[in-house]
Amino acid sequence: MRLRPAVLATLLAAATLPALGGPVEDQIKAEFKKSVPEAPVDSVRKMPNSSLYEVVVGGDIIYTDEKASFIVMGPMIDLKTKENLTDARLRQVNAISFEQLDTKNAIKIVRGNGSRKLAIFEDPNCGYCKRFERDLLAVNDVTVYVFLYPILSQNSVDQSKQIWCSKDPGKMWLDHMTKDLAPAGEGSCATPLDQNLAFGRSKHINGTPTLVFENGERVPGVMPIAEVEKKLALGKNPSPQKTASSK
Repeated sequence: MRLRPAVLATLLAAATLPALGGPVEDQIKAEFKKSVPEAPVDSVRKMPNSSLYEVVVGGDIIYTDEKASFIVMGPMIDLKTKENLTDARLRQVNAISFEQLDTKNAIKIVRGNGSRKLAIFEDPNCGYCKRFERDLLAVNDVTVYVFLYPILSQNSVDQSKQIWCSKDPGKMWLDHMTKDLAPAGEGSCATPLDQNLAFGRSKHINGTPTLVFENGERVPGVMPIAEVEKKLALGKNPSPQKTASSK
């Protein structure tokens, strides 16, 4: 688990926190909010069969004790099962229910019968996104919802507007991402970019591409298409306990 640099530096500076009283989880959250305001605490819970408490901070996980007297960062491994408990929990914490996605704010691309669903948050200037879109052309019977998520530059914003405002956004998107054709047009219509960015920030989406599968599993970065196929095959079913790694 890799904590974001700004949050990490702040946490290390406040590595010794005052003792707490009252309901432990609420007190830990309150103390973090007071002592480390730069670290947005989403939740606190006691770890099963342990004296440690899990603290979800901006989509990452750290651990502390009931007095918040120290901070532990890194993966927690179950030595009996060899399972990475932190990774498993992160998949739960960062899951995005497909029903939460406002697909009206996405470019809809249907291949084959469109029976399977995949949402992707992408920046038009993201090289990894272009690589993934080229690979994704080989996947059939899928409906892809592309949420324009221009976070790399002002040019990304401008291109996203041009693509969204075109007569055929899906075609222009694919032409740009898979054929390196520059978007055309003024991009002067109303766009969902602000809504997409606000939603992404609320879900701690900090990089592109970010994939969301129909069962809510979220995968940051590029995935091999064989792994994409496996996850699409799950549909709305829960993911297996151990999922393939992604780049």
